[in-house]
Amino acid sequence: MGCARVEGHCQRCEGELPFDITMAFQPIVDLDRREIHAYEALVRGPRGEPAGQVLERVTDELLYRFDQACRVRAIEQASRLGMRESLSINFLPNAVYEPEACIQATLDASRRVGWPLEKLIFEVVESEQITDREHLHDIVTAYRRMGFRVALDDFGTGYANLDLLTELTPDKLKLDRQLIQGCHTDPRRQALIDGMVAMARRLGIILIAEGVEEAGEARWLHQAGIPLQQGYFFARPALDALSADLAPAFAAVLDVSSPQSATS
Repeated sequence: MGCARVEGHCQRCEGELPFDITMAFQPIVDLDRREIHAYEALVRGPRGEPAGQVLERVTDELLYRFDQACRVRAIEQASRLGMRESLSINFLPNAVYEPEACIQATLDASRRVGWPLEKLIFEVVESEQITDREHLHDIVTAYRRMGFRVALDDFGTGYANLDLLTELTPDKLKLDRQLIQGCHTDPRRQALIDGMVAMARRLGIILIAEGVEEAGEARWLHQAGIPLQQGYFFARPALDALSADLAPAFAAVLDVSSPQSATS
């Protein structure tokens, strides 16, 4: 099956979805700077239905169109909301036939709303099994060559295994919630995370801890050398909105005198 893009149009990617989608935005924070580093765009139904319900409606025939629609919708909504931080967009490797061709709708949307391309991050969706690692390598290489940053999502469990790093050169790794949960009290998790911090430093890769739900987790991870974090402790995904003031969460992690940190 060849690329379906002809004279600037793609028969496989273009056209309206038979159902509506919107985006929720969850911040990735930088504890060193006490600020939001980026937002991840997460697909939702029009009334906030969870991603799982949306994905149930994505057939094989709609896969390419859905992937493109999510990218475009995320950029349009981020621009309308006045987002100034980087925007992290999930992508389906199996929905990218040819990287340079399949990125065109993303580029068109960015130009239309004035979104800076250097503020786009693409996350490889972990829940989708990588059936062709050479193809994924080509996508990551092409995206980085075009100036985008690439993150490997949910690293450490499922399909995102350590051996992927023998073939891929992502800019960022997002450590899975299964590794993060209770890390501040679990020596085994601490040993694994410490090893990943050392590995990432040697490879020049930035780590992000996702699924952070407690101040104790956030504090231990920060002390371990992972200032970039994401999770319910800081903010839940906000439907078509950006996060409110995160100063209390920062204080709970970083300020020893904070009442909340003293009880966490």
